[in-house]
Amino acid sequence: MPKMKTCKAVTKRIKVTASGKFKKRMPGRGHLLSTKTAKRIRNGRKATLMPKSFQKQIKQLLGM
Repeated sequence: MPKMKTCKAVTKRIKVTASGKFKKRMPGRGHLLSTKTAKRIRNGRKATLMPKSFQKQIKQLLGM
Protein backbone atom coordinates (compact mmCIF):
# COMPACT_ATOMS: atom_id res chain seq x y z
CA MET A 1 0.00 0.00 0.00
CA PRO A 2 1.40 3.49 -0.83
CA LYS A 3 2.30 6.05 1.80
CA MET A 4 -0.30 8.54 3.00
CA LYS A 5 0.30 12.02 1.54
CA THR A 6 0.39 14.99 3.90
CA CYS A 7 -2.37 17.54 3.33
CA LYS A 8 -0.34 20.73 2.79
CA ALA A 9 -3.31 23.00 3.56
CA VAL A 10 -3.49 21.51 7.06
CA THR A 11 0.26 21.83 7.69
CA LYS A 12 0.04 25.57 6.97
CA ARG A 13 -2.88 26.10 9.37
CA ILE A 14 -2.21 23.75 12.28
CA LYS A 15 0.90 23.33 14.44
CA VAL A 16 1.63 20.47 16.82
CA THR A 17 2.61 21.48 20.36
CA ALA A 18 5.30 19.72 22.41
CA SER A 19 2.64 17.78 24.32
CA GLY A 20 1.05 16.58 21.06
CA LYS A 21 -1.97 18.90 21.00
CA PHE A 22 -2.96 20.84 17.87
CA LYS A 23 -2.88 24.64 17.82
CA LYS A 24 -4.69 26.81 15.25
CA ARG A 25 -5.35 30.48 14.53
CA MET A 26 -8.81 31.95 14.90
CA PRO A 27 -10.62 32.34 11.57
CA GLY A 28 -11.97 35.59 10.12
CA ARG A 29 -8.95 37.85 10.69
CA GLY A 30 -7.95 38.50 7.10
CA HIS A 31 -10.24 41.27 5.87
CA LEU A 32 -13.49 43.20 6.53
CA LEU A 33 -12.29 44.02 10.04
CA SER A 34 -14.08 47.39 10.11
CA THR A 35 -17.46 45.66 10.37
CA LYS A 36 -16.38 43.41 13.23
CA THR A 37 -16.51 44.50 16.86
CA ALA A 38 -13.33 45.30 18.80
CA LYS A 39 -14.03 42.35 21.09
CA ARG A 40 -14.25 39.97 18.13
CA ILE A 41 -10.99 41.26 16.62
CA ARG A 42 -9.22 41.16 20.00
CA ASN A 43 -10.32 37.59 20.72
CA GLY A 44 -9.12 36.58 17.26
CA ARG A 45 -5.50 37.36 18.13
CA LYS A 46 -5.18 34.37 20.42
CA ALA A 47 -4.37 30.96 19.06
CA THR A 48 -6.62 28.15 20.30
CA LEU A 49 -6.34 24.41 20.66
CA MET A 50 -8.32 22.13 18.37
CA PRO A 51 -11.10 20.12 20.03
CA LYS A 52 -10.39 16.48 20.86
CA SER A 53 -13.10 15.37 18.42
CA PHE A 54 -10.94 16.51 15.46
CA GLN A 55 -7.68 14.88 16.57
CA LYS A 56 -8.15 11.65 14.64
CA GLN A 57 -8.92 13.53 11.39
CA ILE A 58 -5.98 15.92 11.81
CA LYS A 59 -3.51 13.10 12.49
CA GLN A 60 -4.67 11.38 9.31
CA LEU A 61 -4.31 14.57 7.24
CA LEU A 62 -0.84 15.27 8.66
CA GLY A 63 0.24 11.71 7.91
CA MET A 64 0.95 10.84 11.54
